[in-house]
Amino acid sequence: MNVLPLLQCLADGDYHSGQDLGLRLGISRAAIWKQMQVVRELGVGIEAITGRGYRVSGGLDLLDRSEIRRHLTGSAASLGDRFDLHFSTGSTNTDAMAKVEQGFDSWLVMTEHQSQGRGRRGRQWISPFGHNLYQSLLWTFQGGIAALEGLSLVCALVVLRTLNTLGYEGITLKWPNDVLFNGRKLAGILLEVSGDVGGPCRVVMGIGLNTAMPAGAGAAIDQPYSDLLSAGMGVVDRNQLAGALINEWVLALEQFERIGFSDFRDEWMRSDAHMGQLVEIKSGARAIVGVSAGIDSAGRLLLDTDAGCITIAGGELLPSLRPVSA
Repeated sequence: MNVLPLLQCLADGDYHSGQDLGLRLGISRAAIWKQMQVVRELGVGIEAITGRGYRVSGGLDLLDRSEIRRHLTGSAASLGDRFDLHFSTGSTNTDAMAKVEQGFDSWLVMTEHQSQGRGRRGRQWISPFGHNLYQSLLWTFQGGIAALEGLSLVCALVVLRTLNTLGYEGITLKWPNDVLFNGRKLAGILLEVSGDVGGPCRVVMGIGLNTAMPAGAGAAIDQPYSDLLSAGMGVVDRNQLAGALINEWVLALEQFERIGFSDFRDEWMRSDAHMGQLVEIKSGARAIVGVSAGIDSAGRLLLDTDAGCITIAGGELLPSLRPVSA
């Protein structure tokens, strides 16, 4: 069932009667009602008031392929011809990984809605229609898997740079790849790698950025979250935001390919949300407690413990409930 024409009618945020919508779309009021149920299942909040009709409170800022392409500049402009924009898909990372099998070296995938969005450690990424950004970028690196150290942190920096450029403030980073606002998750990164240890590697980097999470969809998220609307500075046009993010992404990847992570280290640490704090690192059944001391030149966490300063390559960072003096 194609509900995009209906969503385009509702995008203005005004009330529209079922009869008027039926006339505009050339379908019956019963068909409009059925489409409304599909739209609700996508996570779009539909208000229905007898005598006034249906509306999406606040309207919808729908993504537009031509508008996104218009915002691409520099090296990123080449992605305008290697770019899929879906109405709905299972996962943008899955779609981008399929491009690897088709022989592509680079490709961009975006969607308005994900039915099987994934976060780290198998978690679900809640992806309601038309409110946030869900995009994955396929990129080929020539230096082998070892040369990818710190890449997830670079992707988080890309989000931070983009939002700072657009005037958002108070955003911090959580090792290894989360973006926070007021200590709540604003964006997440998921990397998937295909390739040889020493040869060319194709990497799919997924970024999910919450722009205006509907309350109904947010209720399903199992951790504290935030969105740009909650940042108190409004939400820029989503097409502009998507274009700006892609531009920063490509610039950062070109820089990363030239010099690796070391040149990003100081910039990342300036926005470290947990520097000097007691934290707990969990990896499987193992847990280590210590004071976060930043990161090394490869993006690995430095942790001051009773046994001295140790290096952590992977795991989940949790703010410790123990007092700092413990």
